[in-house]
Amino acid sequence: MADERSGVEKVADIIEDIKTCMLTTTTDDGRLVSRPMAVQQVRFDGDLWFATDGDASKVEQIQHGAHVNAAFASRDAWLSLAGTAEVVHDVAKAEELWNTALDAWFPDGPSTPGLALIKVHAQSAEYWDTPGGAVTSLIALATSKVKGRRPDVGENETVDLT
Repeated sequence: MADERSGVEKVADIIEDIKTCMLTTTTDDGRLVSRPMAVQQVRFDGDLWFATDGDASKVEQIQHGAHVNAAFASRDAWLSLAGTAEVVHDVAKAEELWNTALDAWFPDGPSTPGLALIKVHAQSAEYWDTPGGAVTSLIALATSKVKGRRPDVGENETVDLT
């Protein structure tokens, strides 16, 4: 397990590089539902923020069962972040998080009727970081086959964020 400081920093670095995740919620009948969401905060501090329509099904799912997962992926890093979520209606926070990409979805800006924020309180994260991406992984796999041992395909750590 990574030491707490370096683990949190590593999680923040991965999120900053990727910025979009698959946010997974649970329906009332127990089905998992994932959808792409753009993180609205530049630097991870233990919480993730998302903007959404207040009447979206994910809002209702969060209100009925707040456990969520945010999965991030790039060519050389993967991150699974588990936590709880809440729906926030706060124009001042929306103004703080606002960026021009949100204008397409919410044309009246942070005071758009029906705008809701989702705040994910991270509890744990697991990441895999493979510098060099697929090529490095393929070389590590080939080398491990020749040497008869498990491949070293990068760093894998679990981080407690509570």
